[in-house]
Amino acid sequence: MRKKNVILENVPVSAYAAEGKALARIDGKVIFIEGGVVPGDVVDVRLGKNKKDWAEGKAIRFHSMAPNRVDPFCEHFGNCGGCKWQMLPYSLQLEYKQQQVADNLQRIGKLELPPMQPILGSRHTTHYRNKLEFTFSNKAYLPAEELNEDGSIPRKNALGFHVPKLFDKVLDINTCYLQAEPVNAIRNTIREYALANELSFYDIRAKEGWLRNLVIRICTTGEVMVNLVIHHEDKKAREALFEHLLATVPGITSVLYTINPKLNDTIFDLEPKVYFGKGYVEEKLEDFTFKIGPKSFFQTNTYQGEALYQVTREFAGLTGTEIVYDLYCGTGSIGIFVSRQAGKVVGIELIKEAIDDAIENAARNNVNNAQFFAGDVVDICNDAFFAQHGQPDVVITDPPRAGMHEKLVNKLLEIAAPRIVYVSCNPATQARDLALLDAMYSVKRIQPVDMFPHTHHIENVVLLEKRINH
Repeated sequence: MRKKNVILENVPVSAYAAEGKALARIDGKVIFIEGGVVPGDVVDVRLGKNKKDWAEGKAIRFHSMAPNRVDPFCEHFGNCGGCKWQMLPYSLQLEYKQQQVADNLQRIGKLELPPMQPILGSRHTTHYRNKLEFTFSNKAYLPAEELNEDGSIPRKNALGFHVPKLFDKVLDINTCYLQAEPVNAIRNTIREYALANELSFYDIRAKEGWLRNLVIRICTTGEVMVNLVIHHEDKKAREALFEHLLATVPGITSVLYTINPKLNDTIFDLEPKVYFGKGYVEEKLEDFTFKIGPKSFFQTNTYQGEALYQVTREFAGLTGTEIVYDLYCGTGSIGIFVSRQAGKVVGIELIKEAIDDAIENAARNNVNNAQFFAGDVVDICNDAFFAQHGQPDVVITDPPRAGMHEKLVNKLLEIAAPRIVYVSCNPATQARDLALLDAMYSVKRIQPVDMFPHTHHIENVVLLEKRINH
C-alpha cells in the first residue's frame, strides 16, 4: 500500500477531516481525501503521500454520491476556488465546522474543556461578503469542455478569480454569489468595456498590461466603493472607463484608482486616488459607524461580524469599570464595540495606518474612553505603560491565522489579566496557543461562529479565566 501511483478503489468516505478534506479508514489506516468528496460518497482515490499509518490522495472517480448532497447553485462550482462546500446542506456544513473546532481543541490543545456552545450559523448564506478582489488576466482558465477542438483556448482575457494551484490562470466570472448587486454589474460592465475598447489585461508572467485588479466594497448602509488597480497611468483611458461605469451602473458612491507598477499585487504601500465620491465607505455594527478606506481591514461578513463581536462582548463580562486591552485591534472595531460596557479601552496594533483609522472611528462614535497605540504588544506593554494606562482586567486578542507569537503568549502569562477572550479565525493555531496559556488559565466558554458559509473556514471565541491558584 506504500508503493507509488497507488489507486484505491471503491473507498467509502466516512467522515470530514479538516481544511476541506474528508477521510476514510482502510485496514486501520487513515486516508485523507480531497477533490470535492463528502462523507457518504464512494470513490476511487489516487494516493499522493503514502505513509505507514496515513495517506493523502485525490478522488479520481465517483462510484456513488452521498444521499444528502445538494445541487451547487453557482455555475463556476468546481473550477473556482471559493464556496467549495456548495454540495453540502448548510446544516451539515455547520455540523462539520463544530466538529472541526472540537477536534482541534482536543487533539492539538489536549485541554480540559467545558461543553461547547452550538455554532452560530450565518443569517445570510449568499451575498454575505462586503469585500471582494477580482483579477484581470490575459491568461483565462477554461475547463476542457470550453476549449476548441484542437485544445486551444478560444479567448484569452478574463476578469475573475485565480484558479487554485495555477498562479497565472484566472477564471472569468459571470455571476458571483458572494456579494450583492451591483457587484456583478460593476465587474461585467468593466470587462465588456475593456474588451470592446481593447484595453490590455495584465500578463502576470511578462509583467505587462494595463488592467490589474478590481476591488469592490459594498456596505449594509448601501454605500459602494470601487478601486481599480492599474499598472500605469493613462488618464484618457481611465477617465473614459470610469465615466462609462458611472453612467451604466447606478448606486456607486466612490470610485478610486491605484497605480501599481510593482511585481506583486499588494497595495498597502501605494496611495489610492479618488476619482468620484468621498473615497471611503461607512459601515455600521449595531449603532456604531465605521469609516472604511480602500486599505482598511474590516470583518468581511458584516452581519456575522456583528454576531462575533456580540459574543466577544458577552464573554468579556464587563460591568462598566474594567480596563480592557484590545490586542491586534486593527481599526478599533472590537474595542469600540465593547467601549460602553468598559471603564477604559486600550487598543494595540502593529500597523500605524490601522491605528489612525481606529482613532478616527473612536471620535466618529463619540468614544472617549479608548486610546490606541501603534507597535508590537511585547514592546509596548512594559511596566511604564501599565503604570500610565493601568493593568488590564480583560484582554481581548484577535490574531491573524498564524495565531499569537510565543513571545506574546508569554507576555500574556506575565500580564496575568483575570480574563482573556481569544477570537480566532484558525482553531488549530488557537488550540496551540491555548495549550501554552493552560499553565495559568482554564477554558470556561467556547463559541464557534460561522463567518463564511460554503467554505471550511470557521471562527471561534474562547473565554479564559485565570486559575484560582495563580
